[in-house]
Amino acid sequence: MFGPVMLTFAQRIMLAEGWQRAAIAFVSGAIGALALAPINFFPAFIVPMVVSVWLIDGCGESRPGRDARAGITNGLLSAAMAGWWLGFGYFVAGLWWLGAAFLVRPEFAWALPLGVLGLPAGLAFFTAFGFAFARLIWLPGNGRLLSLASGLALSEWLRGHLFTGFPWNDFGMVLGGNLALSQVASIIGLYGLTSLAIAIFASPAVLIDGTPASKRAVLLALTALASLAVFGLVRLSGGPVPTLAKTNLRIMQPNLVDDEKFSATSREKLISDYLALSDTATSPQHSGIADATDLIWPESAFPFILSRDAGALARIGSALPPTTTLITGAARLGEGRVPPVYNSMQVISHNGAILDSYDKVHLVPFGEYIPFAGLLDRLGLHQFTLSSFQAGDHRGVLHVPGLPPVAPLICYEAIFSGEVMPALPAGTARPGLMLNVTDDSWFGHTPGPAQHFYQARLRAVEEGLPLIRAADGGISAIIDPYGRIMESLPLGETGVLDGKVPEAIAETPFGKHPLWGPLTIWIVFLFSTIFLKYRI
Repeated sequence: MFGPVMLTFAQRIMLAEGWQRAAIAFVSGAIGALALAPINFFPAFIVPMVVSVWLIDGCGESRPGRDARAGITNGLLSAAMAGWWLGFGYFVAGLWWLGAAFLVRPEFAWALPLGVLGLPAGLAFFTAFGFAFARLIWLPGNGRLLSLASGLALSEWLRGHLFTGFPWNDFGMVLGGNLALSQVASIIGLYGLTSLAIAIFASPAVLIDGTPASKRAVLLALTALASLAVFGLVRLSGGPVPTLAKTNLRIMQPNLVDDEKFSATSREKLISDYLALSDTATSPQHSGIADATDLIWPESAFPFILSRDAGALARIGSALPPTTTLITGAARLGEGRVPPVYNSMQVISHNGAILDSYDKVHLVPFGEYIPFAGLLDRLGLHQFTLSSFQAGDHRGVLHVPGLPPVAPLICYEAIFSGEVMPALPAGTARPGLMLNVTDDSWFGHTPGPAQHFYQARLRAVEEGLPLIRAADGGISAIIDPYGRIMESLPLGETGVLDGKVPEAIAETPFGKHPLWGPLTIWIVFLFSTIFLKYRI
């Protein structure tokens, strides 16, 4: 009974045209977003992947009165359009929360549709490309799973790298959001997970063929998924990771509303509140700042240039015990006649001296800098060019007394797989931990901060390094090198988090060679597709 019903349903999708075809693609893509944080219901990804196969199956190349070349073009365009609508649904459902940032300051509310609909519409062109590429190498039978995985995995990699890259909610996070299933990222990284997720969750689509081979394909996909789970559970079975001796972290989560925090008039109150919260007694074992060797404040902590404010530095320094170092997000002013402004992370000693700084390298387009700012200014759109950060010139190591070398990550720098480690001279020891300071409070109680958190957590799995995370409004956490959450403060809570620094484990295969794993899987899929296509 299930077979004929499924076949009929699939045929309706294949033969759908016009607005019905667009609606099917859009709705299926939106359902797929349920596989992302904070819901993390990964089976939901079956819907868009299965529908993808059937939509591309329905992209016929032959039309009366057209030659073969026109037929191929028609099939590619039809596939691209279906892919665009599916991607549009996925990104609208997964990124709608961006609209919250436009409501923090009412004067920008008019631009809300640009974030909620404009960005998803642009990102959907990558999915459109993935569908068209898959159609170009489309195979009959089980081979079309390889075709789809080859096309969409390529488009997701391009999305993460072109135009500065925006890999937010990459398809691989369907597996990356689950702790056990994500462990293989220590070998193949996010983009390897992407290839596997597409092929695994698309596999039920071939059941409509009604052949023994199609049933074997689904069985193979289930076996692959089970193997990932077993690998992950075995890797996680080793027990707690040792922690660094003589180090005590305290993460301060102020949970401030951004329009309040960025008011220059709040300067004195802001520092007082930060210091008071940082000195909160949370238990007999944690009575205040004096118990912490390392105090961490989040990104964008001050509405002024901290390094140019001797009074603020002196006040902060005087509140720090001699054994405590502060690591905080802060804007930094560079040198020059028109000095650039950097989004930075700075290390401050108990006497108010700045010991080290890191300037953010990977800036957020339109959030921290304005692409084509000169053109916008000439067009009279001055409101978009009032402030802009300068990107740092290299991804460096942050040196903090008493800690191993730190790989600093400011805001969404933590979502870029394979790009979080500093470039170090040969023979130099790798960092011992990653530190991510961020300000997600722009997005309130929406899925955005949770999505950011899970993507950052995957970097710990990939690199085999602990991740310390300080977020203005949450989620702040101490994460071990297997991605296990040791301590955390939830979204929207004001408080401090005390804990130890987990030790790093041996460098992972992905950490040593971040391209090899994901590239190997994609090449195997692609070349298998090409081989089968021309053999057939």
